[in-house]
Amino acid sequence: MERKLIAIDLDGTTLNAAAQLSPKTKSVLAQAREAGHIVSIVTGRPNRISEDIYDELNLDGPMINFNGSLGHIPHHYWQDEYQYTINKEVAYDLLQHREELGIDMIAAEGKHMFLAVRDHPVEVGFFPPVLQSNQILNQKTLQENPTSLTVAVERRHQEHLLSYLKHNFGNEVDAAPWGGPNSVVELGVKGVQKATGVEVLAHHFHVERQNIVAFGDEHNDSAMIDYAGWGVAMQNATPTIKGLANDITPLDNDHDGLATYLQDYLKLAE
Repeated sequence: MERKLIAIDLDGTTLNAAAQLSPKTKSVLAQAREAGHIVSIVTGRPNRISEDIYDELNLDGPMINFNGSLGHIPHHYWQDEYQYTINKEVAYDLLQHREELGIDMIAAEGKHMFLAVRDHPVEVGFFPPVLQSNQILNQKTLQENPTSLTVAVERRHQEHLLSYLKHNFGNEVDAAPWGGPNSVVELGVKGVQKATGVEVLAHHFHVERQNIVAFGDEHNDSAMIDYAGWGVAMQNATPTIKGLANDITPLDNDHDGLATYLQDYLKLAE
């Protein structure tokens, strides 16, 4: 079999419902690499909360974070490293108007940046419950352009926020609401998606598009699923993603759906 580039989303795909790697997932991904295939994490998560998973999988190639906006090799210099950034004026504007827009929290992040401001308690898993004094987001602390802005907004204000962003910054940023229970809107550089990162990986590893296999479950995986020669939706994926994919895993992310599918697809030994 020709060498495949296997692009894996983390939450809802490679990770189970407890956001953990199962023993089977680790073993199958290791087998895939031993068989000569490339495994790359392509996630919406920041690098700060995906490097532990990268290390647990013993990966050594590039990882894509922030939905395609950052490509890097953790713990190492990589000459092809890239990072797309948003003009910090967008963050300043949202900070100024956060009350009228119903914003509870804003986080500005980059490869080496984490700043946040919280006006109301927000239960969003990815954010530290307590902010250190050097993590408070304001015009003084935000000195460089962030890669990503994450905004927790009251549910009833979400549509208004989306139209405000489209009207004022539609040429600069793409704003996407998260799936799931939290009313969170994520901002990234316009036109940059997970497929942007997968294309960089394909060039780096000299893999043709038809030899890219991508796994995902949510709207932020759509461009990647579409771009890959073989796009696979998880059993637990949204109907949109299932509609875009070439195939759907018989099992969900809580029952080793990705590992079982890959074992079969790559004809790996049980």
